[in-house]
Amino acid sequence: MNELTVDAKVDNLSVVLSFVDAELEKYECSMKTQMQIDIAVEELFVNIANYAYSPVIGVATVRVEVKDDPLSVYVTFVDEGKPYDPLAKEDPDVSLSAEEREIGGLGIYMVKKSMDAVEYEYKDGANILTIVKQL
Repeated sequence: MNELTVDAKVDNLSVVLSFVDAELEKYECSMKTQMQIDIAVEELFVNIANYAYSPVIGVATVRVEVKDDPLSVYVTFVDEGKPYDPLAKEDPDVSLSAEEREIGGLGIYMVKKSMDAVEYEYKDGANILTIVKQL
């Protein structure tokens, strides 16, 4: 497992994506899967940067681990910001038009639909969110 800790600022998104992509390249991840993971990483990291510590800036740790049987990547985000379980919110009604839908929730919905698993826990004062994608 490799990990990166950065200030939870949107400016650091490219650093986080480069870190995750470098790990994926070690396993010859397909471009489609890498793009799905990158979109999920962007959504989750930007949410941490915008909401976890507001109005101050804290840190976020991103861990990447690859496990066998089946070959899967686990990307875990850890922050000590406000406790927040994004999985607790009800999925948006995507049958409604954009104008009819409530604002918010579409990004985490896309993450849940594109990953094989999404898990959240609050432990020892930290939000811990893990996405899993089979390679």
